[in-house]
Amino acid sequence: MSPNSLLKEAAIQILSGGSAGFVEVCIMHPLDVVKTRLQVQSAPVKVNDPNHYKGVFDCLAKMYKKEGFLAFYKGILPPIVAETPKRALKFVSFEQYKKLFLFGASSPTPLTLSMAGFCSGLTEGLFVNPFEVVKVTMQTNQQKAVVAPSTFQVSKQIISTDGFGGRGLYRGVTATVLRNGVFNSIYFGYFYTITEYLSKLEDPVHEFLRRVCLGFSAGVFGSLANIPFDVVKSRIQGPQPVKGEIKYKSCFQTMHTIYTEEGFRALYKGLVPKVMRLGPGGAILLICYEHVKEFLTEKFDEGL
Repeated sequence: MSPNSLLKEAAIQILSGGSAGFVEVCIMHPLDVVKTRLQVQSAPVKVNDPNHYKGVFDCLAKMYKKEGFLAFYKGILPPIVAETPKRALKFVSFEQYKKLFLFGASSPTPLTLSMAGFCSGLTEGLFVNPFEVVKVTMQTNQQKAVVAPSTFQVSKQIISTDGFGGRGLYRGVTATVLRNGVFNSIYFGYFYTITEYLSKLEDPVHEFLRRVCLGFSAGVFGSLANIPFDVVKSRIQGPQPVKGEIKYKSCFQTMHTIYTEEGFRALYKGLVPKVMRLGPGGAILLICYEHVKEFLTEKFDEGL
């Protein structure tokens, strides 16, 4: 492949992935806030605690009443800033890993797609972790949104107090890369494998709906598989139960602690809002990516 062709391919993947990520975050962010709030809750819970959320809708109602409508968009700036390069990296690295794991085959196998997805998730997780630490810190702040610290203030505080390493902006990085790796492995592996096996429908509306359903189910299955790592990530990156004491330190130590103290179900906290977000979010992301990629490919071929 010529340098010009490689450059064109990279540009299309970057623009398509970035656009898809921006759209998905803007639409689905409120459910990400709810998911994080539910995940950082640890047992035991005081009776009638006003800061305890019983479920998705209870969380939405209490946040709106106590913190206002803008609370649903707390922590949105870090993912907005990160999402364009993050999603671009997600799709670009997936395409490159897919070529790497062909192992001489003429076309990608389900194993190739899953391995490429897992590695793209690891790459994505390393990049996005600092943004995740800032986002989770902001999402778990229960002050009214208008008086809560800004993204810049939170970032500055984390860096000045804990630095850039494993206790600072790269806190919880193992959980983040495993969360993203497991999700992408299933997300890409399932979507593209099923798409390959099912014939394309002639009716464009039916074809669009088919791909929406595949994207939705890919997001749901990925969420079901990776949520224990997501819960662990939220616990490590969020506020510790006792101020001044670090209870949740590493990925598997935190997973063991949650399981021992709260039971197996605690590792699936926030599953409902996560599925509500990443089901449709997965569909939005892949459909937007495919359509923008198709549009840009046509324009580049026309000499744009």
